[in-house]
Amino acid sequence: MNLSSAAYADRLNVAVASNFAAPMEEIKKAFESGSNHELVIIRGSSGKHYAQIRNGAPFDVFLSADQARPLRLMEEGIGIPGTLGTYAMGRLALWSREEDLELGKEYLLNTANYETLAIANPRLAPYGQAANEVLDAIGLEAGVNNRMVMGENIAQTFQFVYSGNADIGLVAYSQTLSPTVRGRGSSWLVPSELHQDIRQDMVLLKDSLAAREFAAFMNSDAVRDIFISQGYVLSDGR
Repeated sequence: MNLSSAAYADRLNVAVASNFAAPMEEIKKAFESGSNHELVIIRGSSGKHYAQIRNGAPFDVFLSADQARPLRLMEEGIGIPGTLGTYAMGRLALWSREEDLELGKEYLLNTANYETLAIANPRLAPYGQAANEVLDAIGLEAGVNNRMVMGENIAQTFQFVYSGNADIGLVAYSQTLSPTVRGRGSSWLVPSELHQDIRQDMVLLKDSLAAREFAAFMNSDAVRDIFISQGYVLSDGR
């Protein structure tokens, strides 16, 4: 999609869920290369972004890691009518920086395999909620409470494992595909039936031509290719 016809330059403040930070950097480059507009990316947990938006933070677009918070913004009259939609579906992975581990359900169930398990805060981060659902589905939630370390968002959760402050972590699958991590450590792509779909919704908070152009760009083939390469499932299930 060629946006070079835009006759003016605008600056968009885009609040982005932590799990989507890496793909968003690629999207930013692609969007700005064909547009006069500048994207300013603000990373954080979906819960914190939601609270900041309700308190008047000057964001133009909100890319959440869930559906609930963008929907609430619509119901509260903050989101722009007609702009709510799913842009991607996330996947969850169990990851360790140690090589050659046979990670999976059985590894998790045998708590002698690890001392610490990192998850994101379920109250703030949808990936944390999904992690809780996985632990509950395999009958482990109560059994790992004393081994659990909790990140404020999925980026901090991954950092716990990457730095060695946690042995394993339930993280965003996309994080295991980043250039600094891809092919390193051990990973298990968690079966999607163990948790609710992680549908990630976007909503516009300011009704500007630049914001509308960005929303349209998010549906372009170029962005869809970025989604797939970064481990996301498209909103139509592909």
